[in-house]
Amino acid sequence: MKDFMLLLSEFGLPVAGAVVMAVFIYIILRYILDSVVGQTNTIKSIITQLDNRVRNMNNDMIKLDLQITHVLGLEPDEERIARANGKEDARRD
Repeated sequence: MKDFMLLLSEFGLPVAGAVVMAVFIYIILRYILDSVVGQTNTIKSIITQLDNRVRNMNNDMIKLDLQITHVLGLEPDEERIARANGKEDARRD
């Protein structure tokens, strides 16, 4: 408070008011940006989880396809298997 009074007496009311408004704007912007960054991190984790689920489903579909073609005595779709080959299995079992 003493610093504010010194600033007010030295520079006048308009300059002191501008400084107070600048501090207020800085606090508001910092609050807004912190919440945006938090929401972005949440969305990023949700997208990562969905990506893992898609990988799991793709691997499971290929396994089911191979089992069904084996039971029915058909030739497996080697192109589909080759496209999935080398991709990382996202399951944690």
